[in-house]
Amino acid sequence: MELRHLRYFTAVADHLSFTAAANALGVSQPPLSQQIRDLELEIGVNLFERTSRRVALTAAGEDFLRNARAILVQAADAVDRARTIGTGTAGILNIGMTSSVLVGPLGSLIRAFEERHRGVDVRIHEMSPGDQIAALKAHRTDLSFLRSPPDDPDLTGEVAWREGLCVALPVGHPRASGRSVPVEIFRTERLISLRLDSSRFAEEIHRACVARGFTPVISQQVREASSLVSLVAAGFGLAIIPEFVGRLNHPGVVVLPFDPPFLSADVHALHHRRKSPVVDTFLTLLRAEAAGLATRFQGG
Repeated sequence: MELRHLRYFTAVADHLSFTAAANALGVSQPPLSQQIRDLELEIGVNLFERTSRRVALTAAGEDFLRNARAILVQAADAVDRARTIGTGTAGILNIGMTSSVLVGPLGSLIRAFEERHRGVDVRIHEMSPGDQIAALKAHRTDLSFLRSPPDDPDLTGEVAWREGLCVALPVGHPRASGRSVPVEIFRTERLISLRLDSSRFAEEIHRACVARGFTPVISQQVREASSLVSLVAAGFGLAIIPEFVGRLNHPGVVVLPFDPPFLSADVHALHHRRKSPVVDTFLTLLRAEAAGLATRFQGG
C-alpha cells in the first residue's frame, strides 16, 4: 500500500464517482479503478459498493476513509516539518551557558528567536564551561556561549557580543566612592575568583595579573559569578566580574570600571564545524543584533 492508493481512494470517496475522481486527480479512469481494486485486494474487503447507477462507501470503507485522511494529513505534516527543519525554522535547539552569560543579552535574544521561529523548541542548559565543551562534543547541545573558548579542531565559533570587566567592592571600601579603579588594586587587595581548575576565564585573569608584575592573593574560589558578588558583600575581598553581571542590583556592593581597561569578557558562540540549520538560523539573528550588543560598562 502506497500513499497514492490512499489519495485515489479519498478522491473517489469525496466524489462518489470514478469519472469525477479521475478528472480531479488528472488521471484516466481505468488506471484509477485498477488502483482501487488493488487496494481492496490488499485489504481483503470491498471499500465501495458499485452499481451501474451509483458508487457508495461500504461500512469498512467509511471507517477506512477516516484513517486514510488522518494518514495523509500526517504525511503532509511530516513533509512540512522536514522542510522547515532543513531550513532551520523548526526543530530543537539545545544551548549551553553559564549563569553569568544568561544575565546579559542572551535571554532577550532567545526570546526574540522564539517569537520569530515558533517551530523551534529552545532548551537552555546551565553548566560550567568545561561541561559545555563536553556536551557540545557529545552532541548533547548544539550551541554554547562562553568567554574563553578552547582551541578544539572539532569546534568553531565567533564573538557573540563584546563585554568589558569591572570590579565589585563592598560599599564601605575606601575606593567605593571613586569613578574607577586600576587593576593594580589587586597588588594589595584580596581577590575572590572563579575556580582556576574549571574556568579558563579565571586562568586568563590570573595570567594577566602575573604579566603585570604581581600575583593576586585569592581569598576564595567559587563556580558562579553570582557567588563572587555575594562574597564581596560579605567582606571576603574584591572580585573581577563581567560587565553585565555588574549591571545587576547588588545590595552592599559598588561596581566600578577599570581605568585603564583590563582584558575583556567577550562572549563567544561556539558550535560544531558542521552545524545544523537551526544553529545557522540563530546565528543569523545574533549577527543582525550584534551592533546593539556591543556596549561597554560605564561607571557612575
